[in-house]
Amino acid sequence: MITHISTVQINVRDQDKALEFYTTKLGFEKVMDEPMGPDMRWVQLAPGKGSQTGLVLFKPAPGMPAYEKAVESIGGYATFIFNVEDMEATCRDLVAKGVELVDQPSKQPWGWWASIKDLDGNIIGLHSM
Repeated sequence: MITHISTVQINVRDQDKALEFYTTKLGFEKVMDEPMGPDMRWVQLAPGKGSQTGLVLFKPAPGMPAYEKAVESIGGYATFIFNVEDMEATCRDLVAKGVELVDQPSKQPWGWWASIKDLDGNIIGLHSM
């Protein structure tokens, strides 16, 4: 039986720069940073202690299946959304840390919404009720 989502992946160009951005700007914690073979690493983060779902910062490597498609996905819309407790306070904090807001916080029928952009141009939604 499936119990939860373990990790989600975001494709990045430089894992070290992405690691710095996600830890210093977004407040994630590094869970794992291990080699996966030649020129590949498993870099896993979590938004906080006890989180069931982690974020993998993945750098596509030549020769891997669907390499071109993975590279092309860098700078697009992420396939996941971050939940936040207080949208307006979170966005103020992120902007103060130099994070680019793509969509300003706005109240929608499904809750509060905003989106941010990481160093690679990946756009990630933010949601709160």
